[in-house]
Amino acid sequence: MSAEPQTAGFSLDPTPDVREMRDWVHDFARNVIRPAAAEWDEREETPWPIIEQAAKIGLYSLDFFAQQSLEPSGLGLVVAFEELFWGDAGIGLSLVGSGLAAVSVASNGTPDQVGEWLPQMFGTPGDIKLGAFCSSEPDAGSDVGAIRTRAVYQEATDEWVLNGTKTWATNGGIADIHVIVATVDPSLGSRGQATFIVPPGTTGLSQGQKFRKHGIRASHTAEVVLDDVRVPGRCLVGGKDRLDARLARLAQGGSAGEQAAMKTFEASRPAVAAMAVGVSRAALEFASEYANTRVQFGRPIGQNQGVAFMLADMQAAVDAARLLTWRAAWMARTGHPFDHAEGSISKLVAGETAVRVTEQAIQILGGNGYTRDYPVERWHRDAKIFTIFEGTSEIQRMIIGRAVTGLDVR
Repeated sequence: MSAEPQTAGFSLDPTPDVREMRDWVHDFARNVIRPAAAEWDEREETPWPIIEQAAKIGLYSLDFFAQQSLEPSGLGLVVAFEELFWGDAGIGLSLVGSGLAAVSVASNGTPDQVGEWLPQMFGTPGDIKLGAFCSSEPDAGSDVGAIRTRAVYQEATDEWVLNGTKTWATNGGIADIHVIVATVDPSLGSRGQATFIVPPGTTGLSQGQKFRKHGIRASHTAEVVLDDVRVPGRCLVGGKDRLDARLARLAQGGSAGEQAAMKTFEASRPAVAAMAVGVSRAALEFASEYANTRVQFGRPIGQNQGVAFMLADMQAAVDAARLLTWRAAWMARTGHPFDHAEGSISKLVAGETAVRVTEQAIQILGGNGYTRDYPVERWHRDAKIFTIFEGTSEIQRMIIGRAVTGLDVR
């Protein structure tokens, strides 16, 4: 007698709620984001009117991000992000940039911190707020252990005093809430770091250089300067008791557990991968339509094997990147550990795919693709960031290599 087949509890078919949300976000991306994308790319400014429109319909809101983060299959956020970035990566990042700061507090903070600070990262229609997660520094990008920003506790006033400079911060300097990774014990490297919330209007925090970028130009990226920034003790993410316990374990030779900044990046990798998938899909769809309508030598160029095979490879790559992204998102939501660095795999493949597919789209369009009259050149510029921020492709390969070999790959 044969055994009964077991159901896997996994489906590649999004739930009706996720499909409905996807169509709603896609409509916003098609009707609001895409028509404005070229203008805001040229202006290199935060698209406040677009954020306000998104807030009015509930798309830019804590409720939306929380609802999709808690969606049972894990596909809510990645499906939403793919649609937004299909619309435009720069505007998309302006709409989701507060999310990284929110994830940092939500995943590591106390219930009181989550309740107090997360709403202040989004605000309400007519009173938009932003959050900024600040980890990188001029001399500490991939090397998070080199972070020099210091946080010193003053017991008499129950305050932390922060000094240092952060860089490459999305919404840096214009955010209402800044979440800062700082060193509390330099002798411990990355294990001696903690994360702090800087409330709105705190004296000593200022914007430094605003960067003019190759792509994602509608997203604000800048330095954040911290000069004797004083924050109350309650602004240490997770609380001082937890920090003291972790430092005590380290002093006794124990494990510190997962570092908060790394935990934030790991949790966000499938979402970043989804952004890259959105850009890739946009380029694939545009190039495919162009290949069907562009006639050379008396026939559509899509009938040429050179073009059709390129489109075939593009389609296969985009689908593969999406499936890896969905797998990682599902695993994260359902509590499956990333034993083989599945989060890093999703970001590595999706980021590299975005660069390759957008370049191939330019090739299919030929000279037209190289001009700003067509969006593929912008998408190619935007795509490159996905092999750099939130862990370069090289860092992802190192993480995956460690998982595969079990060795300390460096």
